Amino acid sequence: PVARMVDPAMSVAMAETAAWAVLGLHRRYFDYQQQQGDAVWRQHAQRRADEVAVRVLGAGAMGSAVAQRLGSLGYRVSGWRARDAVPLTQALAGAEVVVNLLPLTPATRGLLDAQALAALPRGASLVNLARGAHVVDTDLLAALDSGHLHRAVLDVFTTEPLPADHAYWRHPRVTVLPHAAALTDERSAA
Repeated sequence: PVARMVDPAMSVAMAETAAWAVLGLHRRYFDYQQQQGDAVWRQHAQRRADEVAVRVLGAGAMGSAVAQRLGSLGYRVSGWRARDAVPLTQALAGAEVVVNLLPLTPATRGLLDAQALAALPRGASLVNLARGAHVVDTDLLAALDSGHLHRAVLDVFTTEPLPADHAYWRHPRVTVLPHAAALTDERSAA
């Protein structure tokens, strides 16, 4: 067994970031921000949180904190762990928003590839707050470009800082965060 540091403030911060991202995707706030840049006045349908299925990948301290926070906001939350009997593609079917908080292991590296992304319903979105190597960048970009995925909120990348010429910077349906979803709080981590 590997000893892991559990920082309660970091778990709270991660839950806050995940709640912001899921709420922004559900209520189409990222789309409204894009519309503002184009001076477009258009309302989108407003759905209730209990109509939105969110799948949290990872059930550790952070995954549990995120699932609890999203559940308290009314979202239909379910979890998935890499060791679950249910295959990932089956777990992703029906999820409108996926929040990735899995640990990076040989089994989870590249887990979010074309096959996994294709298992999501058309119009779903991805929030990756775990590790960049979970995502196959070319497959995510292809899923966004084809319209199969609606949006991606990405806090982590295979190469950090994200190179200035990376397609994520300029993609209209990608929100880039600089690995800032949950910073270590020295007061609670020590």
